[in-house]
Formats: sequence, C-alpha cells, structure tokens
Amino acid sequence: MLPRDPMILMSFINLKLRDYYPTLEDLCEDLGVSVEDVMGPLTKAGFTYDEERRRFF
Repeated sequence: MLPRDPMILMSFINLKLRDYYPTLEDLCEDLGVSVEDVMGPLTKAGFTYDEERRRFF
C-alpha cells in the first residue's frame, strides 16, 4: 500500500528509485500499482518527475 500523504509518498518513491529500481515503471510493476497511482497524487501536490534523475522534486 502506498502512503497517502504526498510528502511521505514522494520520499518513499524517491528512496525506492534511488536504492532499488532503475525506472518508475519497474517500481510500480513490483508494487502492483499503476504509474498513475503514483504520478496522480504527486502531480496534484505540485511535484514533478525528472526521468533523467529518476526522482520527484
């Protein structure tokens, strides 16, 4: 289950991308969620995804 708080979700996703997954798609597939399940709440909270750096900011 993904954290609901956008700040915690961003931190969780960035940690996983930094330490365990080469792409956001791989992370989502392994967690059994869609990319939209991650992107939606984070984009709504004002975060953007930098694909080159593999992180939200």
